[in-house]
Order: sequence, then C-alpha cells, then structure tokens
Amino acid sequence: MHMLDFMYRIIIYIHVLSAIASIGPFFVLLPIAKKLSSAKEHALNGYLETFRFVVRLSKHTGHVLVGSGILLVVLGPWTWGTPWIIMTLIILFCSLFFLARAFSPTLRKFEEEGHDKAELAAKLNRTVWIYLILLLAMLWFMVVKPPLW
Repeated sequence: MHMLDFMYRIIIYIHVLSAIASIGPFFVLLPIAKKLSSAKEHALNGYLETFRFVVRLSKHTGHVLVGSGILLVVLGPWTWGTPWIIMTLIILFCSLFFLARAFSPTLRKFEEEGHDKAELAAKLNRTVWIYLILLLAMLWFMVVKPPLW
C-alpha cells in the first residue's frame, strides 16, 4: 500500500472517530434533559455538568472533525465544489451558530433565581433534538454523498 493512501485511510479513521465523539454523547443528554425538571439540587448540578461536558466535548471533537475533513478534501478525490461537501459545510456553519447560542445561555438560566425548571428542561430537550438533527444531516451527506446537482 502506498504511504499516501495509508495516511489518507488514517485520516478517514480519525474523521469517523471524531464524528462518533461529536454526535454520540448527545444521545445521552436526551434522558437527562427529561429528568432536569424534577431533579433535586444535588442531582440537578450533576445533570447540568454532564450537559456542559458534552457541549465542550462536541466543540473539541468538532475541531478534529473539521480539520480531518479539510485534509480529506485536500488529499482526496473530492473538490470543494462537490454538492454533498457544499451542503455539509452549509449545515456545519448553521450548527456552529446554533451550538454557540443554544446550550450555554439555557444552562446558565438554571443558576438564576426563580427559574422554571420544567420550561428550561423542555427547551434543552428541544435543543438537543435540533442539534442532533443537524449533526445527523451532516453525517448523512458525508456517508451517502448524494448527487444533488
């Protein structure tokens, strides 16, 4: 096997691992989001820390995902004008804006006096689903590589 081909396969492996690490933990947040509305203070803090950890993990693995994706385009057979790559990038930018504004402000509201836990928990549950849909849409484009135009 040629060394460049071997390196390309290693980058694909890193790309797939970072996609798993970026998407997978959000599924753990779905049952936790439902428990937030009835959680006692001690459990609530643990649940909120889990949310914060998953968001941080997703940000960092997202950097690896984007970096390895760039390398795959530069070194591989695809171009930046490939329709599925364009769609993935559009969704990526949408998800970055969404991630930046979706979780942290809501998580901070749990620390404010007089917050409505049920309302905030419902908002986090919706947010997790929306973000998962964005991530899974990107994954679909990368795996299926549909000929859009």
